[in-house]
Amino acid sequence: MFRDLSQPIERGMPTYPGDPEVTLAPDATHEADGYATSELRTGTHAGTHVDAPKHTLPEGEAIDERDVGRFAFEARLVDCRPLIPREPIAPDALPDPDALDRDVDLLVLRTGWGSHWGTERYRDHPYLTAAAAERCRAAGVGVGLDTFGPDPTPTAGGEDGSLAAASDDEPDGTPAHDVLLGDSLPIVENLRGLDGLPHRFRIYAFPLRLRGADGSPVRAVAEWVK
Repeated sequence: MFRDLSQPIERGMPTYPGDPEVTLAPDATHEADGYATSELRTGTHAGTHVDAPKHTLPEGEAIDERDVGRFAFEARLVDCRPLIPREPIAPDALPDPDALDRDVDLLVLRTGWGSHWGTERYRDHPYLTAAAAERCRAAGVGVGLDTFGPDPTPTAGGEDGSLAAASDDEPDGTPAHDVLLGDSLPIVENLRGLDGLPHRFRIYAFPLRLRGADGSPVRAVAEWVK
């Protein structure tokens, strides 16, 4: 069986705070030109996408420097629910590295936040603690999430609209990203449709071949034997 785990790319879709807005509009039309083409403007981290190490690490690998086979993952679903807004996900919520099947290279974390896509609440997603990311690194696995990412998403701060952590308890920067990407472990963000997936499945998340880029939108597809 196959299931599309990708958010649709469309005008007005949610984007990470400060990222470019997505526009998708007609360029040529059947009526005027006899054929149809469209213009797409998007950031590299819009919608369902993969991060390259270059995303948070200045000397990190770019998305087109990775072999295409590294974007086909043996995945294990981890149900982290129930979670409250902006709740940190601790290491004990994840499988013990010694108990993981050796072929698993991606933990797909179901937080339930995919149901908030398109609302302001989507920004208030749970996030991985640095210690949880270290547990993933110890197991040699990356993460897929139904959220903006493994780190907390900032909110509007002062009167100037600048972005800041929602509370003093939340980490600054991108510690979970840095732990995972520092070991070239995959991060797949903004997944959808995780309900009903089996415990084990394969996921394909092939990026566009963007020269020197820090990430790319993907068509993420799960496959499993029924």
